[in-house]
Parts: sequence; C-alpha cells; structure tokens
Amino acid sequence: MNGWFHVFWHALTLDSTFYAQAPQQPKMKRKAHVFVGIAALSHAVGSSMILLTYQTSLVLQGLAFVVNALSIVGGYYLWTFTIEKVADWLHVQIPSYKPFLILIGLTYAPQVFNIFTVVPLLGRPIEVGLALWSLVAAIAALHYGLKLKLTQAIAISTLGWVAVQIAVGTLQLVVQAFLD
Repeated sequence: MNGWFHVFWHALTLDSTFYAQAPQQPKMKRKAHVFVGIAALSHAVGSSMILLTYQTSLVLQGLAFVVNALSIVGGYYLWTFTIEKVADWLHVQIPSYKPFLILIGLTYAPQVFNIFTVVPLLGRPIEVGLALWSLVAAIAALHYGLKLKLTQAIAISTLGWVAVQIAVGTLQLVVQAFLD
C-alpha cells in the first residue's frame, strides 16, 4: 500500500480493504495531506486558467489563486470538523480525530482532476461530479475505515459535505463578485 500511484488508485476506486487499512498505515497521513494539497493546487490552477480569459490583473489572479487553493484546504478541515460534530450529535462513536483526517484526506483523490474544470461548458458539471465522487469515497471510507454502519456513514458524510459545498460555493461567489 506504499506507492503513491497504488494509494491514489485505491482511493479513487473506493477499495474497501484499502480504506479499512489506511488509518493504521504510518505514512498515510502525509499522503492524505498531499492529496488535499494537490487537489487545492488543481482547483486553483483550473480557476486561474478561467480568469486568464477575462484578462484580470495579475494581482487579482494571484489573490483568486490563493483563495481558491485555501478554499479546498479549508473545506477539508471544515468537512472533518463537521463529521466529528455530526457524529457527536447523532451519538455515533468515532475514534480520535486523526483516523478520519487521514480517511477524508484520501477521499480528495478525485479532486486532483479539478484542473479539468477549465473545459468550457463542462467545468461546473465536472466540479460537481468530482465533489460527488469524493462524497461517495467518504461514505466508503467511514463505513470501511471506521467500521460505521452504512446509514451512519451516509448521514455523517453527507451532512458535512453539504456544509462544505455551501461554504466553498459561497466563497467562490464572493471571489467572482469581487472580480467582476
């Protein structure tokens, strides 16, 4: 389970054995954080490429790049925090924060393809599709990795995912309004 491509592939394919073993792997936290970082970079680059067509200033492009990258990283931490709080609210026993930081970080593997949101007319559907893929991966990760019941994994992941989508979407609207 050590190679980067191997980890990436198994995260993308929702491999139940992979998600069950991931929290116990010593270097998996770093790999999960790298996936979140690459996803953030991919999203920021894709968004910046779109801004180039609007001929915005370099300062605004740089600001938008940083905000878009940070929105993905912030969304990751918001999602893990929300998962913890929703689990508490639903009285679902979950282990310490670290295992699901790893698991949710791995579910950002599909977000690596966010650079393709630059494709005209398909950008938003691609972005939504990748976000849904991450949601399904989070459900699998919590179900197999934390041994939660499937209904619990669905409820916890989905409520957190909705919160992240609202927060990141609102931030993107603010950035877009600022650039207009």
